[in-house]
Amino acid sequence: MSDTERRPDPAFEAATADPAASAPSPKASFELGTGPGRVLVWFYGVFTVAAASRSIVEVVRGFDRAPLAYSLSAVAAVVYGFITYSLVRGGERARRAALACCAAELLGVLVVGAWTLAEPSAFPDSTVWSDFGMGYLFIPVILPVTGMIWLRRAKRA
Repeated sequence: MSDTERRPDPAFEAATADPAASAPSPKASFELGTGPGRVLVWFYGVFTVAAASRSIVEVVRGFDRAPLAYSLSAVAAVVYGFITYSLVRGGERARRAALACCAAELLGVLVVGAWTLAEPSAFPDSTVWSDFGMGYLFIPVILPVTGMIWLRRAKRA
């Protein structure tokens, strides 16, 4: 009997088999970036680039002119980027993280929006969240609400 004609030992195959391959596959997780979530990924991606670009330009042109406003624009960029990443990544942990970030984003937009209206002198230059996102067609206040609705729906799927 040659080597090519030998049949593998069934006991050896059973011992070295991948247990994940023989286990029943768990229910597929809900993809956050599909369907309407794809629109959210697009908007958050665009806002990540917009806020990051704005903050970089503002810092380079003169950070000392309005450090609070420029820092808040950078924070907005980081928050948008993290939410984009979480939506693309998917899974329950990413969904919970994105939900927490959307809530923090909404709180930031509301606080900064009210602050810019109540005390305009504190912001010599605007931020992404100034006046509740009026400079961005109020999308910064609408986006986290829409995101939280989608992420809560995704939990039930």
